[in-house]
Amino acid sequence: MTSQTKHALVVRGGWDGHVPVPTSDKYAAVLKDDGYDVTVSDTLDSYLDEDLLAGTDLIVQCWTMGQISGDQVSGLINAVRAGTGFAGWHGGVIDAFRSETRYQLMTGGQFVHHPREFTTYEVRTVAEHPIMTGIERFTVTTEQYYLHMDPQVEVLAVTDYAEDPDTHELAGAVVPITWTREWGAGRVFVTAVGHRMADVEVPEVDAMIRRGMAWATR
Repeated sequence: MTSQTKHALVVRGGWDGHVPVPTSDKYAAVLKDDGYDVTVSDTLDSYLDEDLLAGTDLIVQCWTMGQISGDQVSGLINAVRAGTGFAGWHGGVIDAFRSETRYQLMTGGQFVHHPREFTTYEVRTVAEHPIMTGIERFTVTTEQYYLHMDPQVEVLAVTDYAEDPDTHELAGAVVPITWTREWGAGRVFVTAVGHRMADVEVPEVDAMIRRGMAWATR
């Protein structure tokens, strides 16, 4: 191992419906193939380990819902502010720790609703960014998130929210799908796609996640 080796921490858990182990295994393997030294953790106590976080260049989180302690969220936020990158997809980042607003401020968006059934929707690129190179638009059939968003994020891709009988007032709203932000010295990458393994195997989604992890890395 050389001093140039990048270190990634993959933190996974929470609700099993978002298949945190299979999806995070996929991207832990991607990172290893790209030369990262990867640590996989099944506990949020990893965010209490100051030495571990100080030596981590990228945190990839897949942890839907659940509870995070004040000390754990402080450890995570402080690490990102100090330069550790943070990346993830779908509920693993934007439906995590629903009561922790400090976490939501860092990620820049929060899930609030989705239609009962899977929706076929188009994702379209709206910004020039290395993460989106060669991706103009594509279609996915999966859970479509309606989000509350921080106006300071850089939105890279959007969708038109589908007709939903439970919330017909929202139909047609332009909803961010993929975005980045800087938080202190750290970079944050989020995409709202990724409910199941089939989603992250869509070539455009996979490309966004791979490039987003690389972009966020310190």
